[in-house]
Amino acid sequence: MSREVLLLADALAREKNVDKEIVFAALEMALASATKKRFTDDVEVRVSVDRNSGDYDSFRRWEVVEDELLEEPSRQLTLEQAQEIKPGIALGEFIEEPLEPVEFGRIGAQAAKQVILQKIRDAERDQILNDFLMRREHMVTGVIKRMERGNAIIESGRIEGLLPKDQMIPKENLRSGDRVRAFLSRVDRGGRGPSLILSRTAPEFLVKLFELEVPEIEEGMLEIKAAARDPGLRAKIAVKSNDPRIDPIGTCVGMRGSRVQAVTNELNGERVDIVLWSPEAAQFVINALAPAEVNSIVVDEEKRSMDVVVDEEQLGNAIGRNGQNVRLASELTGWNINIMTVEEAEKKSEAEAAGIRSLFMQALDVDADVADVLIEEGFSTLEEIAYVPLNEMLEIEAFDEDTVNELRSRARNALLTAAIVKEEKIENMAEDLASVEGMDAETARVLASHGVVTQEDLAELAVDDLVEMTSMDAERAKQLIMTARAPWFA
Repeated sequence: MSREVLLLADALAREKNVDKEIVFAALEMALASATKKRFTDDVEVRVSVDRNSGDYDSFRRWEVVEDELLEEPSRQLTLEQAQEIKPGIALGEFIEEPLEPVEFGRIGAQAAKQVILQKIRDAERDQILNDFLMRREHMVTGVIKRMERGNAIIESGRIEGLLPKDQMIPKENLRSGDRVRAFLSRVDRGGRGPSLILSRTAPEFLVKLFELEVPEIEEGMLEIKAAARDPGLRAKIAVKSNDPRIDPIGTCVGMRGSRVQAVTNELNGERVDIVLWSPEAAQFVINALAPAEVNSIVVDEEKRSMDVVVDEEQLGNAIGRNGQNVRLASELTGWNINIMTVEEAEKKSEAEAAGIRSLFMQALDVDADVADVLIEEGFSTLEEIAYVPLNEMLEIEAFDEDTVNELRSRARNALLTAAIVKEEKIENMAEDLASVEGMDAETARVLASHGVVTQEDLAELAVDDLVEMTSMDAERAKQLIMTARAPWFA
């Protein structure tokens, strides 16, 4: 029968145009499947076919696992059991027992053929997919082969892609036979169905459409730096020119709007705003909020947010219908944008000033006039007063040198007092944690400073979180968390 095996492998490899090794692997799988039918238990069988002679051997195998991981005795052995059979064997290795090979001719021919052909079909599919991915194409153009539960199966050459319903542009009516474009969002190699998962709502799809319509982008003369979409309704892209002779917005719009109109048509009428990118965050936000006109901007780097002040009559343009304009501008720039009128900005500014005034009066023991001078000079925290260069504070006309030195001294004392109070609070909060077995005082303090102040707080942490907070090793972190969780299982 060995010659028959070789002839079959050779014939299938030629007929299906796949590597002969894939055919041999499929044959081994078919033979293993047939051999397993001898057993009532779910055993693991390995079949090895000699690539030169066609002879094949069969083995039953058991994986060597730790005692607590032994779940399938018909396929697994503990390390102790395995070492009695084969001394020196390690975890993860296999114990094998030779079996009488099944006769090739006695295998259910149809079942063997199905296993082999399926393996070959999978190999063909993987090969076609790999060839496609090698071309690094992100835009897929194809025909809708069929609709399944609202999802579209798109055929592009010899490959199939899945366009899920939630990745279709709202209100577009796609039907079998339609020719469509979509962006390749990811590759799914797991299932038997289409491997390409497509999207028509991703911002990257918009970018790729502009790349097709605007040759200057492919040539490197223009760049699309960011994109944001409300699919089917409105979108924004930020463009930058790498050639001073080129107007980036006009180039993307095209003669009489031809280029942007072609993109809009592909996106089922989605209106596209093209704005100028800027390396200055505030200017970029101003550009992104177009067509609204901006009065002023206050930037908070720490919170990565901006308060954008506009006139009352510009408020509607800035916010947009259902907040669409400001939401897209925020997604485009990566900043949290708060739109407010001049009156609202003044009220917020007054409220913030009142809070700072109260802080300065209480912490520095000064009257409102001195606090207001500090606020007018741009001071908003005790740290700034305590540690700003002395010569900068001496430039304040309302203060002499003695006043400046006294203010700096009071600010430092207030900060020191606050630090001591915070430290005492952390010490008190850490006491409950210190009672957890295996916990030391220093680790308890570190955890308390992160807001983990009770055994319950510790029990709810993930191992990675505890490691990140304390820099301890994962094994100790796991042990501490399990100790903290002990009352849960009591």
